[in-house]
Formats: sequence, C-alpha cells, structure tokens
Amino acid sequence: MNKTIKITLASALLATAVTQAEETETTLNAYAAGYTAGFTCSAIFNGNKSTEQIREHELSGIYSLIADRVAQMEPRVDKQNRWVRVPYDNGNRERISVWRPKLGCVDLPVGASVDDVKFVADPFSGDKTAGKDNGEPWKQKAEINSVSSNAQLESVLQQAFTKKYGSGARTSAVLIATPDEIIAERYIEGFTPETAQRTWSVAKSIGASVIGAAVQQDKIKPDEAAVISNWSHPLDPRRHIRLENLLHMASGLDSNRAGNRTDRVYMGGGLVSDTATETALEVAPGSRWKYANNDTMLALRALHERFDSTEEYLKFPYQALLEKVGMNHTFAETDWRGDFILSSQVWTTSRDLARLGVLHLQQGQWQGEQILPEGWLEYISMPAPAQPPENSPGYGAQWWLYNERFPELPDDTIAARGNRGQFLVIIPSENLVVVRRGYDIAGEPGFNEHDFVRDVLKAL
Repeated sequence: MNKTIKITLASALLATAVTQAEETETTLNAYAAGYTAGFTCSAIFNGNKSTEQIREHELSGIYSLIADRVAQMEPRVDKQNRWVRVPYDNGNRERISVWRPKLGCVDLPVGASVDDVKFVADPFSGDKTAGKDNGEPWKQKAEINSVSSNAQLESVLQQAFTKKYGSGARTSAVLIATPDEIIAERYIEGFTPETAQRTWSVAKSIGASVIGAAVQQDKIKPDEAAVISNWSHPLDPRRHIRLENLLHMASGLDSNRAGNRTDRVYMGGGLVSDTATETALEVAPGSRWKYANNDTMLALRALHERFDSTEEYLKFPYQALLEKVGMNHTFAETDWRGDFILSSQVWTTSRDLARLGVLHLQQGQWQGEQILPEGWLEYISMPAPAQPPENSPGYGAQWWLYNERFPELPDDTIAARGNRGQFLVIIPSENLVVVRRGYDIAGEPGFNEHDFVRDVLKAL
C-alpha cells in the first residue's frame, strides 16, 4: 500500500469516526418531537396555556439544533388522558409525554407507546389540581398590573417589558417583594399568578433547596461522599466526589465542551441514571469549576439513593419544602424512572419563586418551622473554592453570586439564573426578592438582570 493510499484511507476512517459522533437525522427528529411533546404537555397541564401561546412562547426562539424541526411538528393532545403525542419520521415513529399530579409531564423513551404509560410512577394519583393562589405569606399586595405610585419604579417596570434590557428579551412577568409585601407584580396579557413557566436552570437553586431540606432532616450532609451505586467499585475514583463538589459545579467529571447541553435527558427520553452517572473523572474533584447540568442531576441522584423507595423520594420535595411554603403551583418533573431533573425541568409561577426567595430571607424558617438549616443562606452564598471566570458572577452552592465583582449591587446579592431569561434574585441586606420570567430568543442578547435589579434598587 503506497503512502497516498494510506493517507486517503486514514482520512476516510477519521471522517467516519467524526460522522458517527454526531446525532443522526432520526435522533434529531426524536429530539424535536420529544421537545415538542414535553413542552406542549407541560404548558397545557402545568400552565393552562393555549395552543397559540405555546407556539408563540414555548416553541419559538429556541435552541437552533431543533428549532426548524420543531416548527414542523404537529402535537396531538389528549386532554382526557393528559398526554401529548408527536409523530416524526413521516409518522413512522412518535414521542409521548404524559402528565401526573404535582410531578408534571414525563417524557417516555423512544419506542414507548401509550400502553406503556401505566408503568410510570404516579405517587400523587387522585390529588386535586391547585386552585387560585391565596397570596400568602404577603400581608400587602400591589394590585396586579397596577401603576406604581413611585414614578421612577414605574418607568423601570415598563422598560422591563421592552427591549431596554436586551434586544432578545421577551418578558412575561416581573415581581418585586419583601417578606411582608408584594411591591409590584406585572404579567403580559393572558398570564396570571397561576401561570407556570419552565424555570430552566433556576431549577438548580430549587434543587439545592431540596438538598437543604434533606440536610435539615439529617438525610444527607454536604461534606459526605456522593454515594452513587454506579461508582461503588473500589477502583472507581468517582467515589471521592463529595456532595459539596456537585453543588459547587466542581465534580471534576467530563461533561463535554458544553456542560449545559444534556439533550438526551432533556428531550431524548434518556435517564439520569444512564447518562449523568456514566461520565469519567477528568480532574480532581473540587479543583475546577465547570457549569454542568450533570452535577446538579447527580446531587439529586445521590439524595435519591438515600431513600428506601422511589415513591418516598418523589414525595420528599413536596412534603419537606414546596407544600410547606405554599409553592402549590410548582411542578418538579422527572425522567421515566423517577429521578428529578432538577437542573432544568421545573415549572412554577413568579409568586412561587418569590416564596422560595422569602424562605431564604427568613433564614430557612417558615411560620416558626425550620425548613432549611440555620446558616443555609450563608452556605449557598459562600464562594466555592473553584470559581467561574472573572467576567462572570461568582458561584456558591447552586446559586450565582453578585459579590464584589459587581459594585453596583450589594455584595450579598445571590441569584438563580435560567435559560430564556428566568431569574430569582435575593438581596438579604435589602430584604428584597426580584423575579423576572421570560421567553428570550436564543442567540440574541437576553434580559440583563444585573442592570434591571440595579435600576429597581435605585428606584426604591
């Protein structure tokens, strides 16, 4: 074999390897169908949204990998059975998402049929759907969409629903509150205090709060090893990853170039236990900060393995945290084996997010009960040993930190931040919570929460 033939053969083999590492057309179509089924199901049954609202908000301005394919999908909604089916590949295949009380929608795996719905855990079967939001714990509430008597604040609120804070911004809701008062509450047409939206990565901070409730109940400790059965072999170095490393986004695991891309779980019908647990260690735990959805999913998987049954685990976030603080319009969604996808897949309202903020302002106490450990706010606000680049907010335990890096905000400002402009900002020194929800357009400058919160503080 001459040199030219050898080079040509090597190039062909390399090209084949590269091609095999990419998603096939069928996989991309399955992703798009899964995305359409999941978002349609959640938007209808969690958020009570219309078909027109779903097309305008949930299925437009999205991830470019699937955007064009999603635009061609035709979801089939069965409101009686509370499931959504989306055909793909010329109708030869379909993806299915099915709703459950409290737990929202779950995407079935590729190849599943509606006959398989009966195998999905449903621990809250028969529970009633939450009604009107009762407005607790706030003693005073500004009238929804009312004009503020503070002219400067009114100007800021109006600008929040324009392109002032980002050319790709599409704001759906803003809420500003203290533990006693809702100072301002605004929604776009068709939205109410009961309209749930997906939190995207704001869910990570909700997940950390679930971990906090488990710490309070002595079910787990941050400085303990994240005991996961997949890592139990004595030669497996992942046994040394502590729960705290996962909370700090410092597991040291390989999460590919973009750790925020976990498509197989988010829209492919994949399992947390199959995907997040299988990556290898890349660097020593705690030595590197890298934003990774898997770290959050693994932290909750570690908690899952502390429970005797999946049903007990599925009930825990509601019984230990959400229902105690009145987050009754919050749906923490799971994969089809019962692992919470608390890196992204929570649907909730602006008021429920504000309640979580108030819980932290009250040092984890709610109506005299200690739900989160004393000092939990300090713990999640403490800069992790390994930090993001200097041009980014700092990082604590699943919360972003607007500390001395951002002199226009108080140093104790922390935030839960999510895709498409979801923000929950807590400022303990001001006793203030700021929530912004949106449907920002992928690939364009999104809503700048720093500047918005700065302007709110100036107005107040």
